[in-house]
Amino acid sequence: MAGTEAPAQRLTAKGLVTRERIVEAAARLIYQHGVQNTNNEAIRRATGVSGSQLSRHFPTKESLVRAVIAWRADSVIRAHRIPALGNLDSFAALRLWADSYIEREDLCRGGCAFGSLASEVLKTGPEVRDDLADGFDRWEDLFRCGLRAMRDRGELSAAADPEQLTYVLMAAFQGGMLLDQAAASVGPLRAALNGAIAYIETFATGRPGLTLRGSGASS
Repeated sequence: MAGTEAPAQRLTAKGLVTRERIVEAAARLIYQHGVQNTNNEAIRRATGVSGSQLSRHFPTKESLVRAVIAWRADSVIRAHRIPALGNLDSFAALRLWADSYIEREDLCRGGCAFGSLASEVLKTGPEVRDDLADGFDRWEDLFRCGLRAMRDRGELSAAADPEQLTYVLMAAFQGGMLLDQAAASVGPLRAALNGAIAYIETFATGRPGLTLRGSGASS
């Protein structure tokens, strides 16, 4: 598609607010209805912006989708950087991260917002593959860095590969969220994350962490 979005750094404060409102509304509509069923009219209704304003910020649908991908990725990163999770560099932090999803059924009904977006967009807009890859890489890097720190401190054995263990966590999360949607239950996600973290614990050099809450074991 021809055309590019207006660079955010060149916008006025008011323009930045408008742009953010458009992106947030588009992200919500796309999550609810899909990319193909989200059009300019629906976005204008949701935001109260004019057609010219929308076109000025995002002259093409591709430019808007790219902005939504970046916004979703930023949202994921923020959710993983809450103080309680620290740097995701301990078994306790990993279990707390897992529990934060397992214990909230409302987070699982619609599936992973970023994963669902990626799955849809890759089928219809492969030109944004790099944007999606960058978003996933930023997300994965949170786990890679945490697991690497655990290995460097001697909490994980030298045989532990942070890259591979990160993929185990991400695959368990994405697959579990998808199965949760089909089952209308958090059971699959609970089992998947329990299994992933239990596998990581096999590389522990000391006493393995306790199992996740809700698994039937004591904690």
